[in-house]
Order: sequence, then structure tokens, then C-alpha cells
Amino acid sequence: MHFERQKLMALTEYIPPKLAIDPRCLPPPPSPPQEETGLIRLLRREIAAIFRDNRMIAVCQNVALSAEDKLLIRHQLRKHKILVKVFPNQVLKPFLEGSKYRNLLPLFVGHNLLLVSEEPKVKEMVRILKSVPFLPLLGGCIDDTILSRQGFINYSKLPSLDLVQGELVRGLSFLTAQTHSLLQHQPLQLTALLDQYIRQQHEGDSVQPASRKLDPPDSVLDS
Repeated sequence: MHFERQKLMALTEYIPPKLAIDPRCLPPPPSPPQEETGLIRLLRREIAAIFRDNRMIAVCQNVALSAEDKLLIRHQLRKHKILVKVFPNQVLKPFLEGSKYRNLLPLFVGHNLLLVSEEPKVKEMVRILKSVPFLPLLGGCIDDTILSRQGFINYSKLPSLDLVQGELVRGLSFLTAQTHSLLQHQPLQLTALLDQYIRQQHEGDSVQPASRKLDPPDSVLDS
């Protein structure tokens, strides 16, 4: 009876099926989410402040530069109040995904750096980057408007704000002077016509008494 039971257990033993894919070829199980460290929170606050306080944000490819070249570029940009910022993509991308700057995400491939300034110093930035061909400009945004590399170049060719304001003031001054001249023309013309009419009236009054004084001699001749 004991032998029969062993045979029954052997026949009914569960044999799991063989896997069609080698376990070594399967993707590893997802790792548990890492806790946000104080450094990551600090970087996120700094990134949010940069996108909030700066009107110009340009994205460049962070190529391998020597320490001397990096120092020289930073110095040239800082003279125009343009700062160089570098953040890890694992911190920068989540911020962009949840903000209005999500269209900038395709620019962040590999290592990148940001050129930021409180005022749009596009002309100065493009001029400096042209002297550094191994630091390519990818794109960015100005006043929350997304621009490509060509968009930054076109923006740099625009006249300065002071020049545009000066031309606007000159144009408005000319229009104001022209309007004033047109408004003064009709009253001046009317005044000239009235003066001429008054002079003609005085001349007519002075001619009539003189003709009346010449009448008595004519009457004497008739008699």
C-alpha cells in the first residue's frame, strides 16, 4: 500500500512549464523609487527660480571643454550679465515635464548647459558663441516664447530697444509738429483775410470824404 501511494504522488506531482524566454533576457524588475534627497530639492528650487526670474534661457550642448576654455567663456558671458548654469537631466527634465516649458524637452539630450540672463542679451550671446564653434546653441526661450537656434540668430539682428524708442519718439514729434502746423494754418489764414478786409474798409472810407469836398466847385461852374 505504501508503494502504491508513492507511485500516485509521483504521477500527480506538479511540473512547472519551461519558460519560452531565458530569464537572463528578461528586463530587470523595476527598482523601488528613491527618496528625494535634500540636494535634489535644492536643485529643483534653483531651477524654478531660474525659469521664473530670467527672460532669456538658451540651451547649449555641453561638450568637453578644458577648464581654461570654460573659465574664459564664463568670464566673457558674465561681462554682459549672462550666467552659465549646469543641472543634471534627471532633475531638470521632471521640472520641464510639469511646466509650460515642456516643449524644450527635445533639446535636453546628453549633457547640456543653460545660458540665462534677466534681460534678453541675445546679440552679445550670439557674438560670443560664434567665437566658440565647439559650443553649439540648440535653442531656448525668450519671454516664454520658444525659439530655435535660427530664431535666436534672427532675434540678434533686430535693432536695440533704445534705437526703436528713439525712432518712435522722433516719429511722434514730427506728427505732433505737423498736426500743430495744420491746426494753426486755418486761423492764421483767417486772421490775414480779416486784416486785409479791415484795411480795404479804411481805404474806402478815406476816399469818400475827399470826393465830397470836390463837389462845390462844380456847382459854382454851373452857375
